[in-house]
Amino acid sequence: MDINEMRSLITVAGLVCFLAIGFWAYSGKRRKDFDEAANLPFSGPNEDDDNPTDKTRQP
Repeated sequence: MDINEMRSLITVAGLVCFLAIGFWAYSGKRRKDFDEAANLPFSGPNEDDDNPTDKTRQP
């Protein structure tokens, strides 16, 4: 096996991994998990909430 055959095998293996991750990410049964993860930045506390432990905010 020379270097060119090794490069071809690595390229094909990389393509197969890429396609497998793509199919996994866009499969229907993962949609709910990814929708929940997409909403995580919006689930934190509101900026308008009064936080008594936060000493840097001025009323």
